[in-house]
Amino acid sequence: MDIAKYNADWLQAWTDKDVPRLLELYHPDVVYKDGQTVAGLKGHEALGAYLTGLFAATPPMRYNPDEVWAIEGGYCGRWICTMDLPDGTKRYLRGFDLVLLDGDRITLNEVYTHDLGAAKK
Repeated sequence: MDIAKYNADWLQAWTDKDVPRLLELYHPDVVYKDGQTVAGLKGHEALGAYLTGLFAATPPMRYNPDEVWAIEGGYCGRWICTMDLPDGTKRYLRGFDLVLLDGDRITLNEVYTHDLGAAKK
């Protein structure tokens, strides 16, 4: 598997806020964790509901891959997210994902982010 391409395609689905496409990429029994779901979510139903609510509540966001590293059973990836805020400013996040795979489906996704602040208009 070309993990750089896989990661870029996956991050594009996040940028597109494409819940059905994302669920295709996640294993039905996925475990997902981020700063808002510290205890984690398990399975498509919980992840789909979370993503639907998250995407409805967030401004346009672009996820740009930075770097990926293969690890046993998956990869780690770093990215930059640009949020277009309603007031015309932008906010930036640096993110890091731990991704474990079963074939081409994500079984574990742990997301860590760091707020890089806002840019003035």
